[in-house]
Amino acid sequence: MANQILLLTTFLAMTCALVIAFEPSPLQDFCVADTTSSATRVNGLPCLDSKLAQADHFFFSGLHIAGNTSNPVGGIVTPVNVVQIPGLNTLGISLARIDYAQWGVIPPHTHPRATEILTVLEGSLYVGFVTSNPGNKLISKVLYKGDVFVFPVGLVHFQQNVGKGNAVSLSSLSSQNPGVNTIANAVFGANPSISDDILAKSFQVDKTVISSLQAKF
Repeated sequence: MANQILLLTTFLAMTCALVIAFEPSPLQDFCVADTTSSATRVNGLPCLDSKLAQADHFFFSGLHIAGNTSNPVGGIVTPVNVVQIPGLNTLGISLARIDYAQWGVIPPHTHPRATEILTVLEGSLYVGFVTSNPGNKLISKVLYKGDVFVFPVGLVHFQQNVGKGNAVSLSSLSSQNPGVNTIANAVFGANPSISDDILAKSFQVDKTVISSLQAKF
């Protein structure tokens, strides 16, 4: 009997620990990020004294302004996360406006800490994500104004404007700080560089191709 009680207690303790580690319930109304604090960061930024909270800590202006797509990929992201709105700290949500020039792309990337749900506001987009190994299945679709698509957390995904003019989308993400890893930048623009021998063998190409790609990032 004692062993059964011990086993049950251990199981409950582990279950509670996993739940708390994954998504802790808020213990206060809000936790405005205090970017000047040197306190240890556990999950998010340290909290500003709630008595000092103001409306501007929960406010952002400018999402109606188109981003500048004059760059090599023809796409630009305007983030609205905890950096722009300190009041988002610990709340587990953020936004991003994405502008696309004609044929512009948001290159393959991942969000290590968030699922993304994208809504097309203007134009049409070809979007997709790739499942993890070993399947690596491409799940893709052309979206039009008003359409919505979900990119599961951590999976490689992309967007491309396939319409006749500019396009705009709005994304909601399930983290106040979703993070982003653009595949090409991470692989070919790492600092210090990943060995060209490793990359050449991984991509099954000559080292000169790797050197050329690294030079671009």
